Amino acid sequence: MRRCADAFSSVPSALLVALAALAAPAALAEGVPQLDERRAMADSQAVVGSVPPDFTLLDRRERPVALSQYRGKPLLVSFVYTGCFTACPALTRSLHEAVHGLDRMLGPQQFNLVSIGFNQPIDSPLAMRAFAAQHRIDYRNWEFLSPASEDVAALTRSLGFSYQRTPAGFDHVLGVTVIDAEGRIHAQVYGHRLSAEALGVPLRELVLAQAAAAPLGSLDDLVARVRILCTVYDADAGEYRYDWKLLLEIFGGLAFFTSAGVWFWRERRSQRQARAALRPRSP
Repeated sequence: MRRCADAFSSVPSALLVALAALAAPAALAEGVPQLDERRAMADSQAVVGSVPPDFTLLDRRERPVALSQYRGKPLLVSFVYTGCFTACPALTRSLHEAVHGLDRMLGPQQFNLVSIGFNQPIDSPLAMRAFAAQHRIDYRNWEFLSPASEDVAALTRSLGFSYQRTPAGFDHVLGVTVIDAEGRIHAQVYGHRLSAEALGVPLRELVLAQAAAAPLGSLDDLVARVRILCTVYDADAGEYRYDWKLLLEIFGGLAFFTSAGVWFWRERRSQRQARAALRPRSP
């Protein structure tokens, strides 16, 4: 199990679990409660494909927010606790960077994001507001929520999030749960340093599938679909960028078929006019 002392190395392919406090000697002593990584992984994956119950939480202004309010768009869910000084802030900052890296491909109008404080009643709306302000999170589709204390166990279990209280804080899963527009859990993305690429893969799948199932509406819908298809991840910049070669190929193809269509239309019209001119006129 990875703890805070080595949690900032490269993210492994297995489940990443971290103790959200710097490795105090007491935290590493034998007999301290630890999260069972194998079971946490199994619990996390077991909920994929399920629809969590519709819990009602409080936002930073203490207004009730039901999870069902986010249906209609993909939703990213992260769990944090405000007393954490290492893993949770690192996860939140990397998530912030990843979301900005997704802007060019998706834009904030295509998905929502919530961070949920699981250490209740300490992670109150006021504490969540202070946590968001401390880490300068000001993103219009990102909310920080506080569940009722009695809902925490059922809420975390339904989303596959595991945690274990320890003398130094909490041992817990690090990652994001990806929920589709119908409220079904689509994927789990693990790691304390989430990239736009890691989140972009499941989000692209969901947004394109949703777009394909819906009738093409306005020109904006068409532009949005082309934008998603014509972006690639730039690992150096940490964001998606336009694949200009693909864009030129698409627009070149559109121009060719448009020109061919116009030519065929003109030819057919000329032929009809020629046949009409050859017809005998009535006296």
